[in-house]
Amino acid sequence: MERNKCQYGRRGMVATAHPLATYTGLKVLEAGGNAIDAAIAIAGTTCVVMPAMCGLGGDVFALVYTAKDESVHAVCSSGVVPNGQSAEHMRQLGYKTMPLSGILSVSVPGAVDAYYMMLERFGTMQIRQLWEDALRYARGGFCVTPVLEANIRDAAQRMSEFDELSGLLMPQGKPLKAGETLCQTDLADSIESIMRDGPDVFYRGEIADKIIQYSRQHGGFFDGSELAEHQAELCDPISTTYRDKYQIYQTPPPSQGHIMLEEMNIIEGFNLKSMSPDSAELVHLLVEAKRLAFSDRNRYMGDPQFVDAPLDALISKSYATKRRLHIDANTTMAEIPEDLPQHDCDTTSFAVVDRWGNAVSFIHSLSMAFGSCVVVPETGIILNNRAGRGFTLADGHPNCIAAGKKTMHTLNAFMVLRDGAPYLVANTPGGDGQPQHNMQMAVSVLDFGMNPQQAADAPRWTHTPGTDPATLDSAATLSIESRFSRSTLEGLRQKGHNLNVIGPWAAGGTYQIIMFDVAKSIYLGGTDPRGEGLAFGL
Repeated sequence: MERNKCQYGRRGMVATAHPLATYTGLKVLEAGGNAIDAAIAIAGTTCVVMPAMCGLGGDVFALVYTAKDESVHAVCSSGVVPNGQSAEHMRQLGYKTMPLSGILSVSVPGAVDAYYMMLERFGTMQIRQLWEDALRYARGGFCVTPVLEANIRDAAQRMSEFDELSGLLMPQGKPLKAGETLCQTDLADSIESIMRDGPDVFYRGEIADKIIQYSRQHGGFFDGSELAEHQAELCDPISTTYRDKYQIYQTPPPSQGHIMLEEMNIIEGFNLKSMSPDSAELVHLLVEAKRLAFSDRNRYMGDPQFVDAPLDALISKSYATKRRLHIDANTTMAEIPEDLPQHDCDTTSFAVVDRWGNAVSFIHSLSMAFGSCVVVPETGIILNNRAGRGFTLADGHPNCIAAGKKTMHTLNAFMVLRDGAPYLVANTPGGDGQPQHNMQMAVSVLDFGMNPQQAADAPRWTHTPGTDPATLDSAATLSIESRFSRSTLEGLRQKGHNLNVIGPWAAGGTYQIIMFDVAKSIYLGGTDPRGEGLAFGL
């Protein structure tokens, strides 16, 4: 299954989780579009051909490097919960935890406004050009892939309660199979409306009216004002240095990209190069760093508009030094200690670079596979379940649901600069796996000198629990691919890790990686064999 061969390009590179999306991006670059144009075109295609992972009813986070001004910009576009929804209301309805399906699990979708904002701010082409492929695949259909077949099969019971979605993906009650054609004519109509009328039709026009109507009919809280008020944000990224050589950028809260930065600050204090990249010694240190950083996210972080979170402290070098002291090289932490920071106050992703040196790390998602399972009638749009997946009903918790509040978000995108220029543009989906997998990817490249495909092929692990309120009390488990050696697995057991040895390629995530080789003036691309994507250069 390993590929071990990078893709090379001089005039651009695209790495996505679906071949049709890669094809779309390459066409835009060939036509003279820049990386941002290609990213918006890819986003449109993936909204159609990867309906389990993303869509017009989802959210977007991205990093954009603009070569002209040599700057990194963060795009954050996740939405609030309806103005009438609160923890008290949910408890009155009989809920002890947030539902994972249905209209009560939905937050305002941020994707559509993000696409337009990015294009208007950084792009050079019109959306009617960029979404030609998306429209064609929606109206004319495309072949279901093995991954989509598996997504439908795995979610069949959950979606069976929702007629619109099950009727689309399980005609005659049977899940679509690989090779069959999926046509989404209602979605095609919505795409055409958005291409013609812009984001207004989604947030204040006909599509918004249909979302509000569905909400009222099914006991939801949307009144329309929260949709009308949504705006994607262009903001400063957060960052840290790594080994005095690299600058690592991440998307700011409510994205949980800060977890990766804290992890990297912690592990920076260890001589990782003295270890084998698949040794128990290395895996143990990375897992313990993960546990510390995730604990801080769960303890302190929430919507910045509601919570005075100690972000600067959490991603500082001094705090990392303090947290690092809790890591014992020989045994796991029995409990995660608290160091009070001092302060003053299932998703798809892709990477694109162009001939001018512009770069985009982009991730968008519905949260769980097929989101809330709600398809707004006559639109073909699947709504996210970000509110259900992210919020808690515990009063006083920084991530407790409240009217007009955004949940902390698993989505994050990262980028590494060296000497002020892009060096690594990468990301992965995977919920709480993202900051863990991104850390492993960064270590593979920055510490061990792997090329993008080698980093994507390397054996991987995922540690739980993460940030999901429903699983925080579950036992700590290290799910680790069976390609790690017996000695590594045994060494981890001896250090106290509760192992769940899984299939050789089953740890989750689908890396998309592009590296800049400045000396040779070329791009190197890699894509994860755990998915069905494609990296291709021009």
